[in-house]
Amino acid sequence: MSVNCQNTKKNMARCTCTYAGCSRHGVCCECLHYHLAMKQLPACCFTPEAERTYDRSFRKFMETQGR
Repeated sequence: MSVNCQNTKKNMARCTCTYAGCSRHGVCCECLHYHLAMKQLPACCFTPEAERTYDRSFRKFMETQGR
């Protein structure tokens, strides 16, 4: 993990991830790379209700968009 990100403090205030064990909290670039590699989207793309399901799939994202 990049511990030298100058935006970590600001990002932590915005991070909506509820997974307590996540090592990428506040490091958005690493979070995005991780989830895209898993064919997922990060928590910040979902409503709070959808994020709590931990289903980060593109399909779930589309469902939450009403499509």
